[in-house]
Amino acid sequence: MTQSDVLTLITFFIVISGGTYILGEYMYAVFSKNNYTWLKIPSIIEIKFYKIMGINPDEEMNYKEYLSVLLIFNFIGAIVLLFILMAQGILPFNPQHLAGVPFWLAFNTTISFVTNTNWQAYSGENTLSYLSQFSGLTVHNFLSAATGITVLLAFARAFKTKPSHELGNFWVDLTKTLIYLFLPLSIILSIFLISQGVVQTFSPYITATTIEGSKQLIPLGPAASQIAIKQLGTNGGGFFGVNSAHPFENATPFSNFLEMISLLLIPAALPYTFGRLIGSRRQGMIIWSAMAILLITGLGIGLWAEYQGNSALSGLPFMEGKEVRFGITNSVLWGVSTTATANGSVNAMHSSFAPITGMIATINLMLGEIIYGGVGTGLTGMLMYVILTVFITGLMVGRTPEYLGKKIEAREIKLAIITILIPSALILIGSMIASTTQMGLSSLGNKGPHGLMEILYTYSSCSQNNGSAFGGLNANTAFYNSSLGICMLIGRLVSIIFPLAIAGNLAQKKYTPPSLGTFPTDNMLFVTLLIGVILIVGGLTFFPALSLGSIVEHILMQKGILF
Repeated sequence: MTQSDVLTLITFFIVISGGTYILGEYMYAVFSKNNYTWLKIPSIIEIKFYKIMGINPDEEMNYKEYLSVLLIFNFIGAIVLLFILMAQGILPFNPQHLAGVPFWLAFNTTISFVTNTNWQAYSGENTLSYLSQFSGLTVHNFLSAATGITVLLAFARAFKTKPSHELGNFWVDLTKTLIYLFLPLSIILSIFLISQGVVQTFSPYITATTIEGSKQLIPLGPAASQIAIKQLGTNGGGFFGVNSAHPFENATPFSNFLEMISLLLIPAALPYTFGRLIGSRRQGMIIWSAMAILLITGLGIGLWAEYQGNSALSGLPFMEGKEVRFGITNSVLWGVSTTATANGSVNAMHSSFAPITGMIATINLMLGEIIYGGVGTGLTGMLMYVILTVFITGLMVGRTPEYLGKKIEAREIKLAIITILIPSALILIGSMIASTTQMGLSSLGNKGPHGLMEILYTYSSCSQNNGSAFGGLNANTAFYNSSLGICMLIGRLVSIIFPLAIAGNLAQKKYTPPSLGTFPTDNMLFVTLLIGVILIVGGLTFFPALSLGSIVEHILMQKGILF
């Protein structure tokens, strides 16, 4: 590792740490009911929007109303997106005259982008028109990300001191997230990316003549605007097939750094915002600390594995599948960050990582991307583990299971466990079917343990709404398009429905002030216990499968056997 690599890592974590406070305070100002003078200009736009749409911002919803509106809104968006994709051949902004997307691929893509997964079983420049990209996919990059934050905001309101049935107003939360957060940040990031050479144009593709005299088709399009929100909204869907390894999506080392920062910026700031919203900044930073420890540990193991080299290649480092523009450190940092969040964008081929590095990326997915995670849903996923930890530790020491003044009882535990286990079941059941049937095995690019990891990673990515691909597996088949679409849909619904149900239940409970019988959740002991519960649950669920995959592959690699 060079001095430049070390400097990159240090700068990266300094920026993320600083951004946690700055952006966390800004989001608290946006989502709290305090009157901030410097927010009055965008608030004028917000108020006029409410009048146009007939929304009463003072009318609050209970959890069932909130959930119903959220689901109906996203269902209508899915129908519109499905139509755009299938009809793109007769719609405008299609200079390459690309045909409509076949149903199963359109179904998979629609579910993917509505659920904030952004799994892509196609190459964007060969499959989608400009209209499909900017009016279909980019719009849902905004909406699906904003939906995740609305769920977190509703959950935070469950800890109000006065018992209540209301969790806020979905339309207000959605509007604030878009107007104050995603739109301004996306505009700023788009401008920076364009300055680095990321393309933003509606011009047709260009046919160029190479030095050898052959013809080459160079794809273009309104990419920068989609890249900005794909990173900030932890979406991850690439405008081009090779995602952020493409020079028109990620042109320079500086654009690479900006994109890595942007994919972690909002998820890292949300725990701080959560702490401010519940009236305890320390509680938010305790969760942030647990996430940071898991992220840094995973990154350290991944870097160690990559720089150990490949025994079958005389100990040479793993450069296959990586961009020489960015090198090993930036590739591993991106790979760990994109799987720790629900982003899913890539600047290197994950299949070419060392077996242990690939396993770290897969574990990040399997745990539910709770290490900062997707915007909103990552933190609500971590809060499911917090509830589980509070309950377990309370029973161990004979203290009342309480979190932030609300008693944790059987109903909350059941719902939290369901939220954690259903995506895990989808991963294991889907992988089992794919690895034991011809429909699944016929698409493998590699055999042996590496082939198993291709399947495990794919179902982990889709069930946990990440969207990145391990590589090597051809997922554009009826079997994978349908099964992965179902996994994406169920995984997203679980991450929304059950946390909102918990929030609705907690909101109605009386607030109990902390006492000698309350187990403290604002110290490093709780951080240790929380990490322990996460690792134990993850280990018991997935260790047998990983043993047959990356662990076996690593042992065989040491003996010079490759797959």
